[in-house]
Amino acid sequence: MPTLLLVDGSSYLYRAFHALPDLRNSAGEPTGAIRGVLSMLRRLETEYTAEYRACVFDAKGKTFRDDWFPEYKAHRPPMPDDLRAQIEPLHEAVKAEGWPLLSVEGVEADDVIGTLTRQALEAGWEVVISTGDKDLTQLVRPGVRWVNTMSEEVLDEAGVTEKFGVPPELIVDYLALIGDTVDNVPGVEKCGPKTALKWLTEYGTLDDIIANADKIGGKVGENLRRHLDFLPMGRKLVTVATDVELPVALDGLAAREDDKAALRTLYERFEFRSWLRDLDGQGGTRKTASAATPEMPSDLERHYETILDWPTFDAWLAKIEATAITAFDTETTSLDPMAARLVGMSFSVEPGTAAYLPLAHRGPDTPSQLPLDEVLGRLKPWLESGERAKVGQNLKYDAHVLANHGIRLGGITADTLLESYVLESDKSHDMDSLASRHLRLKTITYTEVCGKGAKQIGFDEVAVDRATDYAAEDADITLRLHRLFDARLRNEPALAELYRDIELPVLQVLFDMERTGVLIDPFLLASHSEELGRRLVELEGRAHELAGQPFNLGSPKQLGEILFDKLGLPPVKKTATGKPSTDEEVLTQLADDYPLPKLLLEHRSLAKLKSTYADKLPRMVNPRTGRVHTSFSQAVAVTGRLASSEPNLQNIPIRTEEGRRIRAAFIAPKGHVIVSADYSQIELRIMAHLSKDERLLEAFAKGEDVHRATAGEVFGVPPTEVSSEQRRYAKVINFGLIYGMSAHGLAKNLGIERAAAQGWIDRYFARYPGVARYMEETKAAARAQGYVETVFGRRLYLPDIRAQQVGRRQGAERAAINAPMQGTAADLIKKAMIATHAWLAGSDLQSRLILQVHDELVLEVPVAELDQVRDTLPRLMGEVAELSVPLLVEVGAGANWDEAH
Repeated sequence: MPTLLLVDGSSYLYRAFHALPDLRNSAGEPTGAIRGVLSMLRRLETEYTAEYRACVFDAKGKTFRDDWFPEYKAHRPPMPDDLRAQIEPLHEAVKAEGWPLLSVEGVEADDVIGTLTRQALEAGWEVVISTGDKDLTQLVRPGVRWVNTMSEEVLDEAGVTEKFGVPPELIVDYLALIGDTVDNVPGVEKCGPKTALKWLTEYGTLDDIIANADKIGGKVGENLRRHLDFLPMGRKLVTVATDVELPVALDGLAAREDDKAALRTLYERFEFRSWLRDLDGQGGTRKTASAATPEMPSDLERHYETILDWPTFDAWLAKIEATAITAFDTETTSLDPMAARLVGMSFSVEPGTAAYLPLAHRGPDTPSQLPLDEVLGRLKPWLESGERAKVGQNLKYDAHVLANHGIRLGGITADTLLESYVLESDKSHDMDSLASRHLRLKTITYTEVCGKGAKQIGFDEVAVDRATDYAAEDADITLRLHRLFDARLRNEPALAELYRDIELPVLQVLFDMERTGVLIDPFLLASHSEELGRRLVELEGRAHELAGQPFNLGSPKQLGEILFDKLGLPPVKKTATGKPSTDEEVLTQLADDYPLPKLLLEHRSLAKLKSTYADKLPRMVNPRTGRVHTSFSQAVAVTGRLASSEPNLQNIPIRTEEGRRIRAAFIAPKGHVIVSADYSQIELRIMAHLSKDERLLEAFAKGEDVHRATAGEVFGVPPTEVSSEQRRYAKVINFGLIYGMSAHGLAKNLGIERAAAQGWIDRYFARYPGVARYMEETKAAARAQGYVETVFGRRLYLPDIRAQQVGRRQGAERAAINAPMQGTAADLIKKAMIATHAWLAGSDLQSRLILQVHDELVLEVPVAELDQVRDTLPRLMGEVAELSVPLLVEVGAGANWDEAH
């Protein structure tokens, strides 16, 4: 049965334009909408095999609906110039990529799609409609699916009913009641989805609702009766036509060959370099919907084996022993790296060739598997060998899994997660995304194999043949991605050095830190939890007093009613539903003038401390080790900073007594102390290095108090006469400017007039001209190349740096100034971790790294080694890089983390 794939090109166009940053070629032409639409079309090709297809766009000019209702779409703003400029070349590109394109005057794209859907059904075809427009769900019926590529929703008849509460045949009645603000089709006032659903459930259809309008009470019933005359017209306006005259028959919508010459011209003009490489690698044509980059063709035959007997095992062991690098992956019982046990392993030695070794699958139809212990015994020399090169996707996790079985993974030569992160820090790095983006392949997802929600099964319950398809593909894709990324890194020496000398070595450091874990005092946390609980009850009582009535402090609805309806506080901003927001930003702003918001902020802060740390940490103690084991992620923050999760140990507040008491629960075992080594004012030092400002460099070279020195420069007094208040102001200015703070932000932060704040900023830049020059040069460089770099070559991409929208552009400019400093600081602390880890590993010391938090390293040190660690750490950390200013490291020690910091 043929399939017709229909794309709502106009829906794609607007979504791509508004969702993507302001991308442009070197000539300044906007390209984001073109790239976005083509990317979505390419993804569709990989996910839906269709012999016939069409991309449908709205035509210029009025439609028959404008004749029916002159106000139809009257409130839509004019099309932005940057969007209009992309329409014609996008149409050319769509046609050049083999898509029949339709745009019919006098009707909308929806009507063309509706008519083609009817014709296809009459011909016995299946139809897939790809759009973000809910109106088109009215076309869904047996043989017709509605697909939203942005949310990944796929709706059949049952899906439409589940999503909207009404079946497809009642969608037009539903829309007529609630109206369509985008198209300026008025609905019944105050009739939202719930009311419309209630009426349709009770009465059946719109006609039945009209007939029973007198029975519907309340204000909304009055509104319904006032709107009765327009409801039939509203239904006409939202009904998709299925009988328009089209310039093409169904058989004229067969998928076509690419126009390679036209594609080359367009790709060159708009600088779609990766797609140009695709053309070059395939003789100028994308052969199939799954065509990949030239370095890694995705149309290779796949040879996936299941290893179920010793001869097959021996053959694969010989392969991985002989190959230069093997892609390796594990399948397990859990996502918790400290608890996960092996279910199986997969290997790939060349693209398209892979094998899965099941070890612990269970079920009545499971074939006989090789014994796990014997297999691990025979594989252990290869797994632990540093000479046998291995590549994986997030190998730190696989190393933990093997460690749970007594094996220390060696030969970690490459990790595609980290390769991707270094090359494209602003993108997603999961394997499914990487395969789609770089290989144009849709992989088998975990949920497709194991299900999701309450019905999800463990991987050990998956049928072995299905597990082979999934697991062998993982190893295969990993090897393909590595070959692609490795070739790209060879052409980017600075990024290759960053990957080789920082990211890959840090993987091993983090593995050891996670494995070690941290010791906590559960009794101290329990005591703190009780005290926090009492404080929360007191705060709740005071909040009720200030409000004049009891209310749920955790309910945004009740809180909004108290703050804005009863107390009359001024709303600061609104939520997506149009209600006044009660988020932290709003409460912080209101707290300057009103007591209740200030109290609520304190309540939220203490409640978070109690639930996230005081209550949760004791439950996270590993029963086998007696310690808490966080997970550090390298490939999350675009700046290179590490992230901590399960539990997050990087966001424990240290400016409050309550937060410090949480840190006090992180303790040293008997005979040990906790040592904290912290870079002092690291981002200011990096600013001095990057800006080359003479006064800043001099202040750091002389070991001066840089905030006092800044205060002396800004306020025009000798440093010895700077007051504590002036130093505080200078500190806010120093750090504020690093983060791109404006005069308005500085004034708000210091509680002064904006003019005064601007005056201080002007004086600052007059005294530190190198800083001002650096900021302007950095913004200019960011606009020119789309990214900034750290001292060590890490690229920090800024997609909004050329945005037309002022707020987005200014935000990107602030990030351009700060990112090199924050990113360089992240690189420095990683280099410090590598140096410290190597020193400890190469000595007889028993001290161990246990945590990294921003600019701080935390160690667990035997008392006998304390003096040696105190003496060595500042030198090690200070010598990891040569900057224009000295790197100062402050070291503290104590029985717990709070005492040490």
